[in-house]
Amino acid sequence: MLNRALVRQGKPYPPQTLDEFEILPGALEALRRLKALGFVLIVVTNQPDVARGNQQRDTVEAMNARISTLLPVDDILVCFHSDEDRCDCRKPLPGLLLVGAERHALDLSSSFLIGDRWRDIAAGRAADVRTVFIDYGYAEAQPEPGANATVANVTEAADWIAAQAAR
Repeated sequence: MLNRALVRQGKPYPPQTLDEFEILPGALEALRRLKALGFVLIVVTNQPDVARGNQQRDTVEAMNARISTLLPVDDILVCFHSDEDRCDCRKPLPGLLLVGAERHALDLSSSFLIGDRWRDIAAGRAADVRTVFIDYGYAEAQPEPGANATVANVTEAADWIAAQAAR
């Protein structure tokens, strides 16, 4: 949800090269706003193409380095496994969210997860955080149960979170 997915036949795919990698418009401003409100910003991402041999780990790490350089994130946690590995860190399981909470001493009940895939929302629900689904209209499963909020982009997600934090 921070970088542009490559959409083919309605389905999102990650960029394969650093040249294809692009931060989405509005992401920097949205994250700056959340940071100014005191939020710890952690990216939690599945990267199964590494396990499948379709992507190089160093390419993913270079993309994450670019995120760290361009955006005010505090941490990036990555699952490099595929579903077949049956790990605890791959969303929809909450493993990486729990790691992030422990590493940064976060109260999950006061936390939010923004995601654009059903797995993100399911992981957030499993970790007992409030969830914001960015609906890009992908031709794939929708979150069930739904998120606490559904929005069109990261700016609207930050607006919703800011409104919740003000309560």
